[in-house]
Amino acid sequence: MQSIVKPLLRPLPILGLSTGAFYLAATLSTSSRASTMTSNNTTSTQPYKVTPYTPRHTSWPYTPSDFTRQDSSPDTSFYSSPRFVTHIDDLAIASLRSYYATVLPTKGRILDFCSSWISHYPPSIERAATSSDENPSLRITGMGMNKAELAANPLLNAGRLLIDLNATPESVAHALRSANAIGSSDSELLDASTCVVSIDYLTTPVPVLQSILSATKPGGTIHLTISNRCFPTKAMSRWLRVDEGERLLMVGDYLHSAGWKGIEIVELSDGKVGEQAEQSEASSSGARSLQGLFGMMGMMRGRDPLWVVRARRED
Repeated sequence: MQSIVKPLLRPLPILGLSTGAFYLAATLSTSSRASTMTSNNTTSTQPYKVTPYTPRHTSWPYTPSDFTRQDSSPDTSFYSSPRFVTHIDDLAIASLRSYYATVLPTKGRILDFCSSWISHYPPSIERAATSSDENPSLRITGMGMNKAELAANPLLNAGRLLIDLNATPESVAHALRSANAIGSSDSELLDASTCVVSIDYLTTPVPVLQSILSATKPGGTIHLTISNRCFPTKAMSRWLRVDEGERLLMVGDYLHSAGWKGIEIVELSDGKVGEQAEQSEASSSGARSLQGLFGMMGMMRGRDPLWVVRARRED
């Protein structure tokens, strides 16, 4: 029975641990202004609450114990069984797709790391990636831990790379070059990278982000999506101890330490239901709605909150 149920499990919606009990983490207070970070061939018109990140530390503030995990077994074992479910609910997915439509290019190269069977990209990206052209204008590479999940993602037209980033955190750029997903000139580097609700599983996030930075063209962007769900046995320990606001600032610390610039925290959803357009889009996704049954605990309180911590490579 365990082997049947395990692939269906969604991450838990409660993360924080305080005085021995789980608690719902606090929400980061942000200012409201229009979203301005875009990649080539995109326009940004949808307003979001955006907070510029300000570096907080003059040196690396974290200890090795902050990145320990309850389950220290190899990740290759944990991710050996495919999980064909969504890890955030339908309304959060609709929010993310709308955001991606304003910031991701429809021409160039995108990396989806810690990828899965679905990347939550909008229709404009899907059309560009699945065109019948022999050389599509948009090339998307997926980097993940489960072969079956990556194989099921139809948008990964530039390659599917099985890589354990906790075992080889500096390997991203080399793996992309070896797979001919990027080249040596600036024009052949990444325009954007995305990662959905997985940055909390990286035990050495800075080398990973440094390697991605080296594979990104000047002006290219990175978008790290964060909610309040996780597999707690595989999330790093400090992530479970602090509130949501501190988690977002931690990811800002990662990006700053890795050399990224223009870091911002974007609130896509505060967890409240009531956005009619997103509800309409989400209701049209029957498959995801069925899978959402496995996340009833989260849906009972409304919807999954969602943030993006994003940054840019400068010249």
